Amino acid sequence: MPKKIDISIVVPVYNEDESLNELAQWISRVMESRGFAYEVIMVDDGSTDDSWEEICKLSEIYPIRGLKFTRNYGKSAALDVGFKEAIGDVVVTMDADLQDSPEEVPAMYDMIMHEGYHIVSGWKKKRFDPISKTIPSKFFNYITRLISGIKLHDFNCGLKAYKSKVVKNISVYGEMHRYIPLIAKWSGFNKIGEKEVEHRARKYGVTKFGLERFVNGFLDLISVSFVHRYRKKPMHFFGSLGTISFLSGFLITIWLIAQKMYSIQYGLKVRDIVDQPLFFLALVALIVGVQLFLTGFLSEMMTLNANRKNDYLIEERTEDHS
Repeated sequence: MPKKIDISIVVPVYNEDESLNELAQWISRVMESRGFAYEVIMVDDGSTDDSWEEICKLSEIYPIRGLKFTRNYGKSAALDVGFKEAIGDVVVTMDADLQDSPEEVPAMYDMIMHEGYHIVSGWKKKRFDPISKTIPSKFFNYITRLISGIKLHDFNCGLKAYKSKVVKNISVYGEMHRYIPLIAKWSGFNKIGEKEVEHRARKYGVTKFGLERFVNGFLDLISVSFVHRYRKKPMHFFGSLGTISFLSGFLITIWLIAQKMYSIQYGLKVRDIVDQPLFFLALVALIVGVQLFLTGFLSEMMTLNANRKNDYLIEERTEDHS
């Protein structure tokens, strides 16, 4: 029978060979002082330094499992693979650069196991980042709170804790790691809490993220919002736009015809309909409306076919007494 694991710690690694030994020691010291049965899953995301060699060495000393990608796939891919491998009751994510403190993990574990949270997100209230990162980050978090309805101060914080069933029932892709709380909420895991955590100054190396991550972050937010809102009912989106477009074109056409008939009846000067820009606008609106409606119809058929294997989450079952 496999050993019961209290905490699985998933650490994406990309060119962090200098910090891994210190991180492993720190995690071990905290976990053993609290008597936790734990595992660390380090996912080497295509590092070009000696990160993988360091992970292999540490795995002989600590309860560390290493996974190595053939190339750099990104943080979301590393987390997704780590989630699939994790066997702990609580799954914690943290960065490998020592800016996240393992000292915060026991309290986050207690919030999950004893206070009933599905997710506990870290909040780095006091940051050691330059103003070029903190100001855009605050704006990004404000917009994300507004759109998602989740009252978190720091969606970008890498230090988060999840109940095991949460990470086993969601998929993280692209650059969606920022929006795991949002993805989880739409899957029914809406008990989301927050804990103020220590943010430490970077000790080794340089940051792997630039200002472009905020631009990409907004695009990802639009993408994940659209996919999760309409993937089960695409006709609601495309059909609504198509109907509005078609009706607009239809009403403009009726108005142009009525205007011409009125002018003919009362002997007024009559312009050919094809000489009026509104005619072409109406024609485009009619064509676009039909195309959007057909797009929604085809999307609905594809969704129906995909739903033959449904992905509805069943949290509990009654015992079979038959």
